[in-house]
Amino acid sequence: MNNKSLYVFLLNILILFPCLSQGQSDSQVEIYDLRSHTHASFTRIVVDVGKLREYNFNQLPSPDRLYLDIYQAKLNPILHGNAETVDNRYVNKIRIAQKNQTTVRVVIDLDFSKIKRYRVWHLFDPFRIVIDIYPKTPVSTSSSEKVSQPAKPTKSGYSMARQLGLGIRRIVIDSGHGGRDPGCIGRKGTLEKEIVLDISTRLKKILTTKTELEVTMTRESDIYIPVENRPVIANQKQGDIFISIHANSNPQKNYSGVRTYFLNFSTDSSVMATAARENATSTKNISKMKDIIQKITRNSKIQESKELSQKIQNNLMASLNKSYTGVKDLGVKGGPFWVLIGGEMPSILVEVSHLSNQKEEARLRTSQYRQKIAQGIFNGITEYISSLGKG
Repeated sequence: MNNKSLYVFLLNILILFPCLSQGQSDSQVEIYDLRSHTHASFTRIVVDVGKLREYNFNQLPSPDRLYLDIYQAKLNPILHGNAETVDNRYVNKIRIAQKNQTTVRVVIDLDFSKIKRYRVWHLFDPFRIVIDIYPKTPVSTSSSEKVSQPAKPTKSGYSMARQLGLGIRRIVIDSGHGGRDPGCIGRKGTLEKEIVLDISTRLKKILTTKTELEVTMTRESDIYIPVENRPVIANQKQGDIFISIHANSNPQKNYSGVRTYFLNFSTDSSVMATAARENATSTKNISKMKDIIQKITRNSKIQESKELSQKIQNNLMASLNKSYTGVKDLGVKGGPFWVLIGGEMPSILVEVSHLSNQKEEARLRTSQYRQKIAQGIFNGITEYISSLGKG
């Protein structure tokens, strides 16, 4: 074999088997999202893969299932074992998991007796696999179906989002701290990371039960996620709003109350102290300060974030005041929180109460108080969406 023939031979191998030149780990793409929506005439399920991958699908009886296998793929740990309940009479649940080292499987629990047909297809740029399931009887349109209206202006006028008529489809909920980072610890040993995860889970349940919004969480268990990575996850999830839930602390043990933050600079000493505490786990160095400041000043979502903050703060206070006395409204403030830096959507941080305050710690330890918090945040979200003319 001469040199030219050898070159052509090797080139063909690289074209046919690209994984030989990249290595096994590089050949696997990370699947980063699974989403679904029920329309009047069909349900659409989308798997965001990002890069072209071979896939296969089939159906199984007893119980009825439709599965999709995606090869040379790995699942983002946040999605592993995720199960989404649909319950629209013909589709019941969607599950996704890592079947083996190189295959991700999506399983759809459904009722074939109520389905006319289904199709599995794909789109490019970015690559995503779409599953459309058509029922024999279309889903009826209820009288409560939301109608789009012109957006209302914020106190500062019409933001670009409102001028463009943009709405909300996906919400990312962030439970503060986690894993080796417990957050605040109350006098009775109450851990912030556990309290806020419970509130976040309750909020997700309300949202998925009462709306058609897609909801995802940065963490659903006691794991550690670097604070600066959380807005990155929100961007990867293509969230329309980002809500980070925390419990506060103050050296003055009698200090109490609820406050909501949006990303901005601040000269308020109490805000600066809270930011210093919440940002304590950051791994960034002072050499990055210029880049960080530029990200804050370039943040085009301040107007919408402030509006979202105010509506959530107002509704959270209203929800708590219905059942509890003496809950202090600490208002809305701007602050330089890492968890809000870099988010490509309106982003807020809610400090739901103070674990350093004996009375508020006792309340946070009860499921009733945490449910009231979740309900208040939910009410604020729905009011904000309505202000956009989308609900």
